Amino acid sequence: MGSIVELSHGDARRVALWRQGFLSPSLTPAATGRLSPAGQEQAIHTMVRELGAVQLDTISVLARSHELVAYSRFGNLPRGVIEAAYWGGDTSFEYWSHAACILPIESWPLFTFRRRHYARKGIRWHEVPQAAVKVVLERLAADGPLTTKEIGGAKKGGEWWDWSESKVAVEYLLDIGKVACTSRIGWRRVYELADRVVPVELREHPDWSDDDGVVGPSDEACLRALITDGARTVGVGTSGDIADVHRLTIAEVEQHAADAGLVRVHVPGWPVKSWATQESLDWLASGARASHRTTLLSPFDSLVWHRGRTERLFGMTHRLEAYTPAAKRVHGYFAMPVLHKGALVARVDPRRDGQTLVASTVTFEADGAGRIPVESIRGTAVAVSEAARWVGCGDIRLGTVMPPSAEYELSHALNSN
Repeated sequence: MGSIVELSHGDARRVALWRQGFLSPSLTPAATGRLSPAGQEQAIHTMVRELGAVQLDTISVLARSHELVAYSRFGNLPRGVIEAAYWGGDTSFEYWSHAACILPIESWPLFTFRRRHYARKGIRWHEVPQAAVKVVLERLAADGPLTTKEIGGAKKGGEWWDWSESKVAVEYLLDIGKVACTSRIGWRRVYELADRVVPVELREHPDWSDDDGVVGPSDEACLRALITDGARTVGVGTSGDIADVHRLTIAEVEQHAADAGLVRVHVPGWPVKSWATQESLDWLASGARASHRTTLLSPFDSLVWHRGRTERLFGMTHRLEAYTPAAKRVHGYFAMPVLHKGALVARVDPRRDGQTLVASTVTFEADGAGRIPVESIRGTAVAVSEAARWVGCGDIRLGTVMPPSAEYELSHALNSN
């Protein structure tokens, strides 16, 4: 085993921001805004490849989370451009990674191990009706691409989990890779035979095996590649951080870390088993500098989706309270961390009321002396004002501000933006 590289807490945070697209010297919001729509779409394609996975979620506050991920990095891009970039071409697909995620099409083979798992399991929450599987494949072959409704409807007529046979069948076929989702209409998945939408070079190779009816790299090769990809996207992280990107296990990361080319590092206060990519260490050594982004972050953004990592990197203990009873919420239904000058300085729980963005709850993070820096308040005002413009809100209204002593300065700063 080689020597352990010592990194400061600041080094780890800078690498994380860089790898997550918040310290980019070229794809700044201003630069992206000068691109043509096609150029803007290409920037988002690049972002998906760099992030490795963009999480999807049903909650829509200001916009859906996958839209917010692009907005947070590039600023005031038209939402139509963002949606077209995700769903309009042959550059991405939807599958199970960290959760349901938009993934770069190049990573299709890497999830072969997960498809084999589902194929061996032979069940998709519900018993898979093989007759319905045959019918769905025939329908897609004849008429695809199709939505669930066009295939036969999602529900039997009861609760949301009471799926129809066609819904169970098509989701199982998605799980095992016979069917792919490379687009959505509104929030509805559009299904097509994988053979039609996934390039042949990503589905076939002379060295690949056909195990459990699923063709692709070996499970070991998939794990090594996904560990490499997870480490690349975090830049520096614990075994758990890296595993969390694509929902692997810590044991799998530690078993394959050497083969994946990871370098052992030590960050004060972090668990012993922490790693960095050589690329990240080289970037740090280069002394590269870039502008920091000030923005609201979706709670499902990959910079902050791991609560433990967020606390280690930024000192913020953050959790989504959407599923917490309203009376027990502290920061709000969809509190969005505020990123400013490389730090998480506040949380804002936004909602729309017509043409007004309502910051229902704003909670600031105190500094080491227990004070709220004026710079944090001004940065929060910039983030809220930019978000309001992006969603077409001409007015901003404050709800509860914590601590209350920050309300006057925040109101003044908002009026100045």
